[in-house]
Amino acid sequence: MGISIPKMTISSSEGRRPIPLIGMGTATLCHDKDGIIEAIKVGYRHFDTAYLYKTEKPLGESIKEALHPGLIESRAELFITTKLWFDSTRGHLVLPAMKKSLE
Repeated sequence: MGISIPKMTISSSEGRRPIPLIGMGTATLCHDKDGIIEAIKVGYRHFDTAYLYKTEKPLGESIKEALHPGLIESRAELFITTKLWFDSTRGHLVLPAMKKSLE
């Protein structure tokens, strides 16, 4: 049984969308996919990651694993935030860094 996390509605390119006000930070998880799966099981739907943390890939793999047994119906149920690190903020570096995060 999941926990009930309050939400706030924000505007996005897809229209208005709810964002969970409590999220799970992944900075110290590194490659702990089991921790992410457990967080999904108890009701977390907002995850914070960053390329620097090296948790974007494990988070993506965990989401894929959560889809298979039906812990979530689609990726659209989740709100994922990541960060563009300061060494990638020069104009020509932004798009490649964003694409790397989206992989």
